[in-house]
Amino acid sequence: MTTAPETISEREVLRDALGLLKDREQIAERLLESSRKHSFDPDKELDWDAPLADGKWFWPPELVSLYDTPMWKRMSEEQRMDLARHEAASLASLGIWFEIILMQLLVRHIYDKPVTSAHVRYALTEIADECRHSMMFARMIQRGGAPTYPVSRTTHNLARVLKTVSTTPGSFACTLLGEEILDWMQRLTFPDERIQPLVRGVTRIHVVEEARHVRYAREELRRQMVEAPRWERELTRVSCGEAARVFSIAFVNPQVYTNVGLDRREAVAQVRASGHRKEVMQTGAKRLTDFLDDIGVLRGVGRRLWKSSGLLP
Repeated sequence: MTTAPETISEREVLRDALGLLKDREQIAERLLESSRKHSFDPDKELDWDAPLADGKWFWPPELVSLYDTPMWKRMSEEQRMDLARHEAASLASLGIWFEIILMQLLVRHIYDKPVTSAHVRYALTEIADECRHSMMFARMIQRGGAPTYPVSRTTHNLARVLKTVSTTPGSFACTLLGEEILDWMQRLTFPDERIQPLVRGVTRIHVVEEARHVRYAREELRRQMVEAPRWERELTRVSCGEAARVFSIAFVNPQVYTNVGLDRREAVAQVRASGHRKEVMQTGAKRLTDFLDDIGVLRGVGRRLWKSSGLLP
C-alpha cells in the first residue's frame, strides 16, 4: 500500500491565539529580501569624525532614569546632560552585552537545521547585523567620551547560565525582551532634533535593522510555543520572567550616578520610587508584554516574576 505524498505538512497549518502561523521559509525569504534592500555599514553611513554638536543631548531627557525626580529638579542643565551622556553609554554597553548573548543563542538555534534553508540564512544575516551593531555601539561610547558600563559580575554569570541552559522558545523570548524595550526608546530618539546627530544616526540604523530581528523572533517564538512540549513551555515562562527581572535591574548601571557627582544610593532610591520611570519602562515593554500574554508566556510563576521586574503592571 502506498501513501499519498503530503502537500501540506503539519507545521504549515499550526495555529495559536493570534491565528495561523506563516510558513517559516516564506518569512525568512521576505526578511532576506528586506535585508538586501535596507542594511547599513555604520563605518560608511555615519560621520564619525564630525565634531559633537554643542548643546545637544545624548539621550532624550524624558528617558533618563532620574527625570522628574526631586534630584533631577535640583540638578543643573549641564549635569542633566552629562547624566544623559553616561546613561547612553550604559545602555550601549548593555546592548553590546546582550547582542553577544543573542549571537550565541542564534548559532545554537541553527546548529542542527538545514544549512541551505532561508531560515538559517536569515539567522546568519541577523548575526552579521548584530556584529555591526555591537561595533557601532562601542564606537559611539568612545566618541561620546563616557566609559563603558559592564553589567555586574552576578548578572554576567547569571546570563552565562541562562544562555547555556536556555531552550529554543526561551532564547527567542529573551531575545524579544532585550530588543523591544530598547527599540521603543530608540524610536523616540532618532527623530528627536534635541539629540546629537551621531546618536540619532546610530539609533536610526538600529531601529531599521532590529525591526527584522523582532519579526523573526516573534514568528519563531509563536511556533515554538505551539510545538514545544509542555515542560519546555513551562520552563520558558519561568526563564523569561527571571530574565525580565535581571534585565530591569541591569538596565542602567548605578555607577553613572557616581560618575556625574551624584549620591548613588539616593539616586537609586529615587529612580525606584519614580512614577515617571515606572511608566516609561512599562510603556516601553507594553507591546512585548501584550504579545507574550497573547501567546501564553505570561502565566504562573513567570507572570509573577515579570510583575516583580516592574515591567508589567
